[in-house]
Amino acid sequence: MIISVSGLPGEQEVEAMPSPFPGMDPYLEHPALWPGVHQRLITYIADTLNAVLPPRYMADIGERLYVVQAERDIYPDAVVLKQSPTQTPSALREPEEIREVYIEILSVADQSRVVTVIEVLSPSNKMTGSEGRQLYLTKQREILSSQTHLIEIDLLQQGEHTVAPPREMLLRKGKWDYLVCLHRGGQRGRYEVWAITLRQRLPRIRVPLQDVDPDAVLDLQAVFNRCYDEGAYARRLNYRSEPPTPFVDKDAQWANALLRERGLGE
Repeated sequence: MIISVSGLPGEQEVEAMPSPFPGMDPYLEHPALWPGVHQRLITYIADTLNAVLPPRYMADIGERLYVVQAERDIYPDAVVLKQSPTQTPSALREPEEIREVYIEILSVADQSRVVTVIEVLSPSNKMTGSEGRQLYLTKQREILSSQTHLIEIDLLQQGEHTVAPPREMLLRKGKWDYLVCLHRGGQRGRYEVWAITLRQRLPRIRVPLQDVDPDAVLDLQAVFNRCYDEGAYARRLNYRSEPPTPFVDKDAQWANALLRERGLGE
């Protein structure tokens, strides 16, 4: 297995930031906020790619459906399509149909040909024993054994290790809070990895196409900034509270100073 930490020129450029954090905003990992964040990321990534892809490609939004027996009121990563109107929190719930979305880059000439799949991981993909995790890992194995490229974007600190590269191998590369992993179709066991800390901007990543075409480039920070702005999260977040994953050690000192500097902390 070969893992490389990838970068592109200019990746550390300083930009105007809509969020007080230079990259991913950890407050958006909250279960009540994540469904909207996830939906916007998927939509804006597809929109951004369609603006830069060669005319013979298109980025579309796909979905997988599954049915679960609900045991709680909130699905922090998916959209509930069917639900009994007479349910109460204490009542036995009827099965509910869940929809998870992802991005497919297709060949315009043959739209049954999936060139690249882009997944933004959700809590159910990282939850031990969940139906969403089982389905995700099944799809992951299928893509890894095919000629389709796979990009996995994990912007959630909590949950099981889920991206394809083994955690033990990635730990040799140092500390990270978020991961982006690329597996090129047909290159079993080879990965390109962008390991991102809380203090870093989200990277510009390579998006592989068919062999004759160069990689497209996707600026994840620009997509996230759009998500933050158009989701009006600056109005909704309470930066004086703890984030879903509490800051620790030196990151806590850094984050508290950052928020105070912007008039958002205690």
